[in-house]
Amino acid sequence: MASSDAPAVPETGVGDTAPVSGWREQRGDGERDDRRRERRSRWYRRDVRWSPYAFIAPFFVFFLAFGLFPLLYTGWASLHRVELTAPTDMEWVGLRNFSRLLSDDFFWNALKNTLTIGVLSTVPQLLIALGIAHLLNYRLRGSMFFRVAVLTPYATSVAAATLVFVLLFGRDYGMINWVLGLIGIDPVDWQNGTWTSQLAVSTIVIWRWTGYNALIYLAAMQAIPDDLYESAALDGASRWQQFLHVTVPSLRPTILFTCVVSTIGATQLFGEPLLFNGGAGATGGADHQFQTLGLYLYEQGWVNLHLGRASAIAWTMFLILLVIGAVNWIIARRLRKSA
Repeated sequence: MASSDAPAVPETGVGDTAPVSGWREQRGDGERDDRRRERRSRWYRRDVRWSPYAFIAPFFVFFLAFGLFPLLYTGWASLHRVELTAPTDMEWVGLRNFSRLLSDDFFWNALKNTLTIGVLSTVPQLLIALGIAHLLNYRLRGSMFFRVAVLTPYATSVAAATLVFVLLFGRDYGMINWVLGLIGIDPVDWQNGTWTSQLAVSTIVIWRWTGYNALIYLAAMQAIPDDLYESAALDGASRWQQFLHVTVPSLRPTILFTCVVSTIGATQLFGEPLLFNGGAGATGGADHQFQTLGLYLYEQGWVNLHLGRASAIAWTMFLILLVIGAVNWIIARRLRKSA
């Protein structure tokens, strides 16, 4: 039996080790929290760094698939003899497809028609758009209604608009010939004449795109400072003089932009002449009188099945657009220097 005077031996129970193990658990929890915060911080840095690229990636993916790849493939195909029925069977011909265009009367005819229709549609279109924008720039009752109304033709499909104009320009029962008959003018065969068919196609383009350009001009007009108009009014300038000497000079960059965009659109004109005379198809009339470059490309590639020639035409149109862009850059640069 142990003596009562013997020193007591400390017990090493659970109660004595609890503070040590608790400290270790707290230390472990702290390390896990630090690791979590570090992972969050790392994911946050990655998110900030890579999210913008993820947001814009769909554009570049679609551009590569439907923009750059077709451009490069047509450039490669334009240097070969290749048929649409066998697109993988290519025979190298170099620049022969391009040289053939220089001696092709149908190509020059399509280029001339494209230029003529472009002038007939672009010049009146932009002048009318400028006048409409000038009227809408003033405070009119129901101005929002008129702005929506002028944009309605742009929202109309090419097929629907062209089919309506085909009925209007009909030779026997068209409304245009009916109005001309009221003033004593004989019926006009709009589809089979050279100038008449080009004028009719240009009318469709004017109707569809005038409102679009008018809203562009209107937005530019509303950015012109009112002080300029007030100064001109104090000098005794009428509204017409204010328009000529204040509005038009301030709109020079915008007018140049719309000229370039309309010229590019006229170079690529396809739907309106294709549907204007449905029986003629891609020929643009019995005598190719309104066949544009777009129709000529379609005829060579999808009617005659000459994919190599069609690719050469496409690249020729692309080079024409590059020339237009270069001219735009030169003119814009001179305007900035003169400003």
